[in-house]
Amino acid sequence: MEIVRNVAPPTGLRRRLWRLPIGLYRVGLGPLMGRRVMLLTHTGRVSGRRRQAVIEVVEHGEQGYVAASGFGTRADWYRNVLATPEVTIQVGGRTIPATATPLDADEGARIMAEYAPRHPAAARRLCKIMGFAVDGGVEDYREVGRRIPFVRFVPRR
Repeated sequence: MEIVRNVAPPTGLRRRLWRLPIGLYRVGLGPLMGRRVMLLTHTGRVSGRRRQAVIEVVEHGEQGYVAASGFGTRADWYRNVLATPEVTIQVGGRTIPATATPLDADEGARIMAEYAPRHPAAARRLCKIMGFAVDGGVEDYREVGRRIPFVRFVPRR
């Protein structure tokens, strides 16, 4: 694994393109996105206003849904859920109140190492977006997983 470049969250036109899927959720087409993408509704850490982001689900199960912050600790959604962990997620057609819990680096390494063989093309693309060059080996993906922040969204009752 090699760090090719430091990646900043998108701005301008790139930001608008990244946010296009939010419109699909807003017009009721969220179920078309499947279970690998979710709409995260969270509270802005500075403004206190409702914010939304569409992020990829890298793992889901009884403990909740896990997402990686592809733009690292500088991503607004990541910083916002650390400040106010009570969020709402929409996965497919289900809307779920949840609590965001950051995961440690070892857990991130495990998740990324398990995700890559299940979704090899998506894992390579995700690494490229995040500025990492990988050779496809499990250890490369473990190292990427140690370097990016992961968050588990645990459903609330």
